[in-house]
Amino acid sequence: MQRAVAHRFGWIALLCTGLLGAADAAGGPRPGPPDPGIDALLQRYDGQVPGAAVLVLHEGQPVFRRGYGLAVVEDGTPVTAQTNFRLASVSKQFTATAILLLAQEGALSLDDRVKRWLPSLPAAADPITLRHLLSHTSGLLDYEDLMPRDATAQVRDLDVLHLLERQDRTLFVPGSRYRYSNSGYALLALVVGQASGQDFATFLRARIFQPLGMAHAVAHQDGVDDVAARAYGYSEIDGRWQRTDQSPTSAVLGDGGIYASLDDLARWDAALYDPRLLGIASLRQAFAPATRTNEPDAPFYGFGWRLNGQAHWHSGESIGFRSVILRYPAHRLSVIILTNRDGPEPYPLALQIAQRWLDTLQ
Repeated sequence: MQRAVAHRFGWIALLCTGLLGAADAAGGPRPGPPDPGIDALLQRYDGQVPGAAVLVLHEGQPVFRRGYGLAVVEDGTPVTAQTNFRLASVSKQFTATAILLLAQEGALSLDDRVKRWLPSLPAAADPITLRHLLSHTSGLLDYEDLMPRDATAQVRDLDVLHLLERQDRTLFVPGSRYRYSNSGYALLALVVGQASGQDFATFLRARIFQPLGMAHAVAHQDGVDDVAARAYGYSEIDGRWQRTDQSPTSAVLGDGGIYASLDDLARWDAALYDPRLLGIASLRQAFAPATRTNEPDAPFYGFGWRLNGQAHWHSGESIGFRSVILRYPAHRLSVIILTNRDGPEPYPLALQIAQRWLDTLQ
């Protein structure tokens, strides 16, 4: 525990260095509330247990940046700002951005029928557009429900397509309602490959991660690449933390396969304020309500983002990992929490942390 705690408190000295790639904001790092109390909120993640990484950004500067607990329980590796966590569904905003990049270049249109790019889909998919996939209004069946119950081999994005090829039906008329769909984002990853001539992971690396300086972010493919400073996922089973890092769906990239760190995501957050990556019109599309939802705290969904008034957010959940990014663009405030355990869901915690800053800004 001493190793992890010493490393964690060593981060405090880094707060004023602006190492997160958002140092183009005017002025130096801004102070947070007099007593943020975040350590107390994160107590369950501290010590010899699967941990968490927490970052608060205000006006492009890190006002709180700290790790808790362990990235690798077995050897006591602590969580740091460079620890790469599986983002799970937080990955969807990168998939959506890849599509928007291709759209603004004219390589595709959001109103293209998905079958233009994936013609092997059945006739029931004829009306489905890329816009429907982005906004979870396609009506596609959930690929998880189509997998054999005893499946142990990992499914990939192309396997999702093959599962859907055999289902000539949708859950509802495309465009008529909202239903959160991992299937849709797996197909979007394949569309990126078709429209760009590069596989999805290569496109993300060349067009998003490298330009933004997200040095170690990766759409991870086992046996193809390595995840630097990797956090492994855990679940508490019979009172003990056991590694549960992968499931049969963990290799699907478009809906949740990206690994990234706090430092990477700070650079990502900065790029959402200006046209260094997406043009202003494309950014507006990402954050504009595309459909109403029935989800709590998310009356609307954009493209890869849940929208609730001034808050733009998305959570991620897969075996062994929970994550959230919560942004208040009007206040230039963001809270990012990455964890390598099955629970609890960090979104309520992010709201508590954000409120401590919002109370000082209003």
